[in-house]
Amino acid sequence: MKVWKDYQELHKDRFLNELLELLRIPSISARSEHKDDMTRCAEAVKQRLLEAGADTVTIYPTAGHPVVYGEKMFDASKPTVLVYGHYDVQPADPLELWNSGPFDPVIKDGKIYARGSCDDKGQFYMHVKALETMTKTNTLQANVKFIIEGEEEVGSPNLATFVKANKELLKADVILISDTSMLSMDTPSIDIGVRGLSYIEVEVTGPNRDLHSGVYGGAVANPVTMLAKMIASCHDENNHITIPGFYDDVVESTPEERAKMAQAPFNEEEYKKDLGVSSLWGEKGYTTNERTGIRPTLEVNGIWGGYTGEGAKTVLPSKAFAKISCRLVPNQSSVKMTAKILDYFKSIAPAGVTVKAEEHHGGEPYMTPIDSNAYKAAAKAINATFGKDPIPVRGGGSIPICALFEKELGIKIVFMGFGLDSDNLHSPNEKYDIFNFYKGIETIPYFHQFYVEMK
Repeated sequence: MKVWKDYQELHKDRFLNELLELLRIPSISARSEHKDDMTRCAEAVKQRLLEAGADTVTIYPTAGHPVVYGEKMFDASKPTVLVYGHYDVQPADPLELWNSGPFDPVIKDGKIYARGSCDDKGQFYMHVKALETMTKTNTLQANVKFIIEGEEEVGSPNLATFVKANKELLKADVILISDTSMLSMDTPSIDIGVRGLSYIEVEVTGPNRDLHSGVYGGAVANPVTMLAKMIASCHDENNHITIPGFYDDVVESTPEERAKMAQAPFNEEEYKKDLGVSSLWGEKGYTTNERTGIRPTLEVNGIWGGYTGEGAKTVLPSKAFAKISCRLVPNQSSVKMTAKILDYFKSIAPAGVTVKAEEHHGGEPYMTPIDSNAYKAAAKAINATFGKDPIPVRGGGSIPICALFEKELGIKIVFMGFGLDSDNLHSPNEKYDIFNFYKGIETIPYFHQFYVEMK
């Protein structure tokens, strides 16, 4: 609609400045020292929702960080769209690899560089500005609810309790999430699924204290060495995961689905160049896009032990640690898979050390039906602003709450993300194209229009 475009063009500088203000708040959910920042960010989200036209906005406390809920309900006979997002962000470490302050947003070459710019402040804020666009131009056609949480980056440990206790409050016809990516702005796409997650931590203990590596080396098992061997045993020569039963419940993609995936544009040389690697790695028999979408994985997210400070210290450490995550595909249960992974690490403990393995958090894989009215509305909305139909793809990341929402609320989810895989999510120099930000604000009102028409 021209009225939407005109309104957004008139206010685009303010939209951007408001986002930059949000990005300046270091809302890191994983760090206890940022508790006050989390509260401050929740308050800022509340204020922006009210300014955008929400009738009521409430900050609900949880056992962890608060949930922000807002709504604009104008006609009970109209469909209701529930928008989900999260205002918490990943830690910014390692800080020395940032070219600018992670919470001092910088605009360069049309991109916003800041932690949370894409994941997920920039993306959920598109929906806030889309709501403003529709309310201020008197074109809102669907009721809109918002649930913006503060614990997604730590596995949403308290969201299930909130959702179960507020089913009537969250009642809606569809859930709309922009916490995913597109292939590119030239080749728009819609994620039709996200992978699940199992996240554990392993602790290996050898001697009862750090030892002199000259006096004791060669006579006592080194926990760092033992842990490295245990991790190395998780993959075979074909990079196939060796944990017993790991693939038992995997639903294999059909040749037809794999053929459709192969139609998505992919330049391996550009991919390697962007990442600064000379070759790619992964499970034999699958392409890069298949490895990151339809196959489960096991990755070491962090490993430490012994002396890591400046200079040298000849020590045989007492302990070694690793954080390990597995991405799961449809039909794999995070509870079941976590149990298998924990049992595996405990069972392969080498002589001379003890192993403790514990769960951090997990989440279930999720698939969205492409024959639903909501998906069709999203595809039509993207076509309206991009001028071409989006390609359905599988996302490699995880959004732990998806399966929970469907189970408790009985409604389907549609993903409509505008980020790019190259936006450095969870990495230094996270970025989000201003073009993408504005494109999302432009596209979202069309989703509401088409969804109402199809209902």
